[in-house]
Amino acid sequence: MGALFGKQKPKSRVTDHDRAILQLKQQRDKLKVYQKRIQGTLEKDTELARKLLRDGKKDRARLILRKKKYQEQLLSTTDNQLENLEKLTQDLEFAGIEAQVINGLKVGSEALKKANAVFSIDEIERIMDETREGVEKQQEIDEMLSGVLSDQDEEDVLAELDDIIKEQKKETEPSPAVPDEEMDELPDEEMEELPDVPSEEPQESTAAKKERNKQPKEKVAIAAS
Repeated sequence: MGALFGKQKPKSRVTDHDRAILQLKQQRDKLKVYQKRIQGTLEKDTELARKLLRDGKKDRARLILRKKKYQEQLLSTTDNQLENLEKLTQDLEFAGIEAQVINGLKVGSEALKKANAVFSIDEIERIMDETREGVEKQQEIDEMLSGVLSDQDEEDVLAELDDIIKEQKKETEPSPAVPDEEMDELPDEEMEELPDVPSEEPQESTAAKKERNKQPKEKVAIAAS
């Protein structure tokens, strides 16, 4: 039951290619450690051979030097092996990059095929023809509309429109008052025809006074009769 309902382990993202590169790098590191150990041994053997010679042990010194020579050959061999491992590691890493590039190209190619599969060549040509026909039809309509009136007719229409606008402005604007300066500029003949305005109140004539005094007396005589 626990195995059935237990959580599934996530799949590892490490590929065989990655494991191969990792193993090569581990071997490279081991070779480098081995080289350092040999180099340390060579230095010790040299000092030991000198000491044996000082002590008069020539045969022992010779054996140590032979051992040292053999280890130098091993060191040279490890150098070649290390160089091969480095080259192989770089080749594998570059191959992984190439694989990613190729995979990207493959995905792009498939996406391009799907995009091109949406419209066939015939359908694209049909759409282009319909678009071209629509543009040509619109051009014909524009030419027909522009051919109803000539250029002179258009100018006459604009001129008439300007006249109507000017008339409307005149009707809405109030008539201007005559300024005093224009009154001063009137001719002397027009000024003489205007009557003089009296400066005093008009006096009642003597005959008018007598007539006004008689009116009450006549009214009294009529009342007595």
